Amino acid sequence: MSTPLKLVMGFDFGTRQIGLAIGQPLLGSARELCTLKARDGVPDWQQIERLLKEWQPDALVVGMPLNMDGSPSEMSARADKFARRLHGRFGLPVHTHDERLTTFEAKGQRLQQGQRDGFNQRPVDALAAALMLQGWLEQNTPVNP
Repeated sequence: MSTPLKLVMGFDFGTRQIGLAIGQPLLGSARELCTLKARDGVPDWQQIERLLKEWQPDALVVGMPLNMDGSPSEMSARADKFARRLHGRFGLPVHTHDERLTTFEAKGQRLQQGQRDGFNQRPVDALAAALMLQGWLEQNTPVNP
């Protein structure tokens, strides 16, 4: 990365919902943004375009759902296709990052916050995206001495 990134948007790809997060490499932090509906993995591309225009990220990061042994899962190919479509539609650099256990961790954090499974449950997709993006920032943001 030759020019420093100012803002990065992360995506937790799913077939019914896609979580979004926003991260600041300078601060090395990421936070939840929103959860978008998807139909068989296809989002409302206009919604994504509006969010990209609003936030103006320098790069995008898509979570790669790998198996526990690090091998690609069935969903990996779909997430990779989604990443390629993001790049093709919007021309921004798109990176992928291992998202193993981020949904599990996100559900654990929600439970700690007092949320229980069931009615009025807040989706964990955006939180999972933030956790994934945080991991990417930790691996890809240079530490200042």
